[in-house]
Amino acid sequence: MNKEYEASLKSIETENVIDKLFYRRIGFVLARQLMGTGVTPNMITVVSIFVGVAAGILFYPDNLGYNLCGILCLVIANILDCADGQLARLAGIKSEIGRILDGVAGDIWFLAIYLGLAFRLHDMYAGYDLCLFIGIALLSGFSHLFQANITDYYKTLHLFFISKDKGAEFQTAEEVIAKHKAFKPGLNKVFFLLYRWYTLAQVNATPSLQQMLHSLKSRYGDDIPETVRLSFRRQSLRLMTHYVDLLTFNGRTIILFIVVLTGYVQVYFLYEIVVLNIVLAIAMRKHEKMCAAFVVKQENEEDSY
Repeated sequence: MNKEYEASLKSIETENVIDKLFYRRIGFVLARQLMGTGVTPNMITVVSIFVGVAAGILFYPDNLGYNLCGILCLVIANILDCADGQLARLAGIKSEIGRILDGVAGDIWFLAIYLGLAFRLHDMYAGYDLCLFIGIALLSGFSHLFQANITDYYKTLHLFFISKDKGAEFQTAEEVIAKHKAFKPGLNKVFFLLYRWYTLAQVNATPSLQQMLHSLKSRYGDDIPETVRLSFRRQSLRLMTHYVDLLTFNGRTIILFIVVLTGYVQVYFLYEIVVLNIVLAIAMRKHEKMCAAFVVKQENEEDSY
């Protein structure tokens, strides 16, 4: 059971405590029940979108009953989000488009949530123009999108340093561009264009990381030694635990649930736009310094032989 559960995860190292003890556990049970039923991971993802959007609608009224239902909807949406990936890994039916759709689903949930909170805030401060609150919601959405983008990149990078199989989703910008060009015209090509932009944003935001990857590629090719992999993962894991995990679903929803229930909606927008962007800036600065130092360390060790 435990081995099968771990096989349903990308990696036990990259999962935070709440996911390991709650969301992933329930997602695993659901995924096992759905195996062989004809239900695909993409079907689960689409259902999660509707449930997540319902949460945003239920967060709009200043009503405890509706708000508790909204929290339940968002919890269920995240369980479904876990289950789709776990089903894909257990059944061996992973796809590039499925991964992109999975990422887009969370963005749609939170866009609905931010708009719901914006309308609620407008009801609280009716003397102000609605456009002001819509603007705050959109700024929160853009902040969230970039935070999620970098968080996903760091976690996928960590998987790349665990093994080739675990890190199969980690791709260079050149690989993503080549794959996009190979797609035939259609909806899949449009979806993959979004992923291409997503990847280019990650690459452009992490110059020291790109330098480290090029250095390791030129030195070791595709066979990075295990000692090098372990050394990087130890440092990466500390950063994820102390900073990056705050930028994940659990890091923001704990605050979200508190402000929705207490009515201090404006506090959440401040948390998203100010606090989490500061956390992101610190995490990126530390990660870039770590990557630059890692290159120097590898060069010094090579010179010492």
